[in-house]
Amino acid sequence: MPLTHLALALAVVAVWGTNFVVIKWGLAELPPFLLAALRFAMSSLPFMFFIRRPATPWWRLAAFGVLLGAGQFGLLFLAMKADISPGLASLVVQAQVFFTIALAAQQLKLAQVAALMLAVAGMGWIGWQAAQGGAGISPLGLFLVLGAALCWALANAVARGAGRVDALGFMVWSSLFALPPLALLAVAFDGGPAAIGAALAAASPAAWGVVVWQAVGNTLFGYGAWNWLLARHPPATVTPAALLVPVFGMGASAIAFGETLPAWKLGAAGLVMSGLALNLWAATR
Repeated sequence: MPLTHLALALAVVAVWGTNFVVIKWGLAELPPFLLAALRFAMSSLPFMFFIRRPATPWWRLAAFGVLLGAGQFGLLFLAMKADISPGLASLVVQAQVFFTIALAAQQLKLAQVAALMLAVAGMGWIGWQAAQGGAGISPLGLFLVLGAALCWALANAVARGAGRVDALGFMVWSSLFALPPLALLAVAFDGGPAAIGAALAAASPAAWGVVVWQAVGNTLFGYGAWNWLLARHPPATVTPAALLVPVFGMGASAIAFGETLPAWKLGAAGLVMSGLALNLWAATR
């Protein structure tokens, strides 16, 4: 991977890591599916009139939008509302790395098998702590974020299949398809139209700032750049860069919310990140 492409990947993961804190700020005022729907509305509606639809089938745009919007972020926001801390969410969602590689049907090297075992051990430790009532996570939270990670991996596979299309246009037009399922989920689970209207009316400028950052910084820049990289490099080369997301995520959460970092959390993070790092090393050999 050229140095400029590596720098772009690092910029993306820095945005994604610190974004878990931003999400938590938004969830303090807006219910999860409504926040996700607003995010993707702002990622698509203001821009689709100025950015051309990329040369890819409608079904691919729809599949990516639904998987990323209702799948990854619907589940992630729901979990982060009350069932997982921002720092742990930033770690657990990195299961997408191994889901992505598995979906690519690549033949794994021995070192990559060992990497997967390390990551699974780390996730298992987190699961055990969730079952024991560990601080900052519940079994439901772990399940939801693992589901979000799988949806992210599926979205990666869809985006990679599109080839070298306009990455920004792909994000803008695919985001449009996230809106219908997220709107239905918001009506069904966020308290109905009256509660949604009340939440929108009471939202502060800070909450709307969160929505803007979710749309422009995290979605259009983050996923646009990520998809651009996936179109030019093998998944095993690009996706392990996400190993830095938990570093930014856990660090930012500790600073912003005072999230504690007990030995079990650091140990589990060490196992998961060691697995990600070993996989990155193996993928480049």
